[in-house]
Amino acid sequence: MKKYTFITCLFFGTLLFAQNTTSNFDKPTISIGLLVSDMDASTAFYTGIIGMQETGGFPVDSVFAKESGLSGGVPFDVKILKLENSEAASEFKMVSFGKETIGKEQVIQDQNRMRYMTIFVTSMTPILERVKKAGIPVLSEPGLTIRDGRQFVLLQDPDGVFVELIGNK
Repeated sequence: MKKYTFITCLFFGTLLFAQNTTSNFDKPTISIGLLVSDMDASTAFYTGIIGMQETGGFPVDSVFAKESGLSGGVPFDVKILKLENSEAASEFKMVSFGKETIGKEQVIQDQNRMRYMTIFVTSMTPILERVKKAGIPVLSEPGLTIRDGRQFVLLQDPDGVFVELIGNK
């Protein structure tokens, strides 16, 4: 008899079924890559405002960049950020080729591609203090809460990626 785990997604109220089997994945985390126009501005946003930690990085030389299809032969550096410095934390990898974005979308529905991320926080207060001090616009209505009573805040990073923050005040 197969065992099943019930997973509830609180935000959308969806019930999913996951079969308990041997995984084909080496890690239970996902490393996400983000192409940014200005590495310093994006690092300042994600570390100084959001509170991520820089945990490392690595160079990609021109030969590997071309052979892998990552850049067509242009070398680049990858900066790794995490919500906490632990093996269990997902990696947020940033790369910059120094190019400006073509256009900044105003809402999530403006483009088909990865447009937003959700970060769950224990307290919204320190982040909102940093947001206010930096003059970053908050796109959601003040005091907006989701069904379970936690606060919801929507921001955009320097390149227009939407960042949802969900947590207690």
